[in-house]
Amino acid sequence: MENRNHFLDRLRQSDKREFVPIVAEIKVSTPKNGDLLRDRTVEAVAEVYENSGMACLSVVTGHWFKGSPQLLQRVSKVTGLPLLRKDFIVSRPALEHSKELGASAVLLTKQLMDNAVLNKLANTALSLGMTPFIEVGSADEIAEVRVDQDAILAVCNRDIKTRETDDGDISKSLDLLAAAKTTGAGMVVSASAIANSSQAKLLLEAGYDALLIGTAFLQASDLGEVLYDFHVALSKRLSG
Repeated sequence: MENRNHFLDRLRQSDKREFVPIVAEIKVSTPKNGDLLRDRTVEAVAEVYENSGMACLSVVTGHWFKGSPQLLQRVSKVTGLPLLRKDFIVSRPALEHSKELGASAVLLTKQLMDNAVLNKLANTALSLGMTPFIEVGSADEIAEVRVDQDAILAVCNRDIKTRETDDGDISKSLDLLAAAKTTGAGMVVSASAIANSSQAKLLLEAGYDALLIGTAFLQASDLGEVLYDFHVALSKRLSG
């Protein structure tokens, strides 16, 4: 099993290995789409993701999405892929708990905190061996942050103010890419509302280093088939 402390490193290796630069997300439900697991266990979904060549996994533990910390712990027992804990994390104890549960990266949402708190939490995460996954949603937020080279900056294509009940739009990522590249982050990621492999390919060709995708995968009638489609499309891009 791979060392979970190398979330960022594994994403960086995607252009040289048999996996693609996607953080594939596991979440139980969304306010907009309802049940996403559809009688599947989180363990079963994690296994399909790993076997389909995803680089890393994200596990949503927040109550908005009917998640729980135990979901992360369960997934950590069945996969060697690096895990991102997606939740509203705003304290050192929450970071420490994330580490105990098996996380190798943690979501830090700029909208929830000022720069001093964000920087402190990011540095704490790094000291604990986890990658800060810093989420922004606007040009104003990007302008305020300076990110460690061992951290990831993620542009969220949905609006957390509405509990992500909006459809989202990848044009936000395309519009904010240049600014995101100036923050000093080790990688920039486009997150959420990526509906198909054509959009995924467009974002990577535009200059994003990796993508976070969940709902499009989990809503598919055949999870393995949609993952294969993404893998083929992105592998061709990476090799071409």
